Amino acid sequence: MAVPVRISSPKEPSAGERTTTENVCSLGLRVLVQRARELNERLLIKSADGELQADARVVYCERLHDGRFALGLEFRGEVTRWLQKSLASGD
Repeated sequence: MAVPVRISSPKEPSAGERTTTENVCSLGLRVLVQRARELNERLLIKSADGELQADARVVYCERLHDGRFALGLEFRGEVTRWLQKSLASGD
């Protein structure tokens, strides 16, 4: 499921990065970003429309051949709305 999102640190919410999810499941999501993140770093994930928001932690950060980074993010807390949107879109 491709959902435009903004990821940011809870400590610096205005210094976020816009990206799109590559995958969403009941445990979390995968996004491509321009800068590396630390393992276990806490992030705030918001959909571009502001409808969805979730806390997550970085479970992996993989450097890609094009210079970007793939982040695996594990949801923390309530994720029902992310899952409902995923099912409704058919992805």
